[in-house]
Amino acid sequence: MFDSVTSLSLESALDSLALRQRAIANNIANVNTPGYQARRVQFESALADSIAQGDGQATASLSRSLEPTRLDGSNVNLDTETLSNVDTVLRYQFASQAASGPFNSIRTALRSS
Repeated sequence: MFDSVTSLSLESALDSLALRQRAIANNIANVNTPGYQARRVQFESALADSIAQGDGQATASLSRSLEPTRLDGSNVNLDTETLSNVDTVLRYQFASQAASGPFNSIRTALRSS
């Protein structure tokens, strides 16, 4: 049950979303750092491919943003980072709740027996 494609894919998603949250936090912390290039985390397509192959495990990739830079050489956009953070937090909460579902079912079954 805990080695199913669903469990493994939820674990991969949670790990990747946590990495994305750290990247966003670093981007926001460096919003005024001249020359800083924002980082982006991609994993959705790798995870989808992994699920299609029946595996469920995927590794996120961390890359530099190709967005336009400001005059100081930085390309961090606070609006983009804020929206990305909200999206990431919601996805993390959803995946976390989905991952805890089997544990809650087992807990309920143990309590009622």
